[in-house]
Amino acid sequence: MNILEFTLLVWLGSLTAGFIGALTGLGGGVVIVPLLTSVFGVDIRYAIGASLVSVIATSCGAASTYIKKGFTNLRMGMFLEVATTIGAIVGALIATFVSTKALAVVLAIVLLYSAYLSQQPKPEQIESESTDPLVTHLKLSGTYPTANGLVPYQARSVPLGFGVMWIAGVISGLLGIGSGAFKVLAMDQIMRLPFKVSTTTSSFTIGVTAAASAGVYLARGYIDPGLSMPVMLGILPGALLGAKVLVGAQTKVLRIIFSFVLVMMAFKMVHNSLVGGL
Repeated sequence: MNILEFTLLVWLGSLTAGFIGALTGLGGGVVIVPLLTSVFGVDIRYAIGASLVSVIATSCGAASTYIKKGFTNLRMGMFLEVATTIGAIVGALIATFVSTKALAVVLAIVLLYSAYLSQQPKPEQIESESTDPLVTHLKLSGTYPTANGLVPYQARSVPLGFGVMWIAGVISGLLGIGSGAFKVLAMDQIMRLPFKVSTTTSSFTIGVTAAASAGVYLARGYIDPGLSMPVMLGILPGALLGAKVLVGAQTKVLRIIFSFVLVMMAFKMVHNSLVGGL
């Protein structure tokens, strides 16, 4: 395989990852890292560096569409970014001292858990309960558009959600992924935001989280421009397309396919780690 063929294949894989990542809110990095390591034989730390760049592109590409459509909760996203940014820096510093095999095993676990989360039923509308004083003070509730007009919602369990977002930041810095699965978990299942609000706000926040840890990887020399460029150029249009499709999409079939891909990649990463492929 020559350089042109390699670049084209990486671009096509990144395009698909960006589309799926924006559509599900899990982030394209969860596909890019195992794709680069398992299929193309890239060292996992360089794969993580390229993934962090791509995650920033995914966030930029998807966030603008979501904000215009009124799905993203900007105040919630900026508040939770305090936790994820701190966690991302911690994770990135830890990653430089952890073996590649250990990183591969951790990534496989995250992939399997992401597959599990993507299959969990999540209601589109959440009934409001008693108002949380912290939510009122920070103005974290809002509305989102539906076929029947704007629907109001209220956030709950904000401190617990903030803690889970810190864990999401650590995972992002450690593995070079957007850790969207954990962010969606925090907002959707703990803070009880509507699913589309959770996924769109997740896509908005993953860029800032990735940028925080990307600086550490750049300083360590793990971001290769020749690898990062086709990844970013593929992720960005894929994210834009995924963001437009999400607005009116029913993603049940896509979730099944995505879960299957995640499971297969997880087993592939474990296999490569055991046989010394990483």
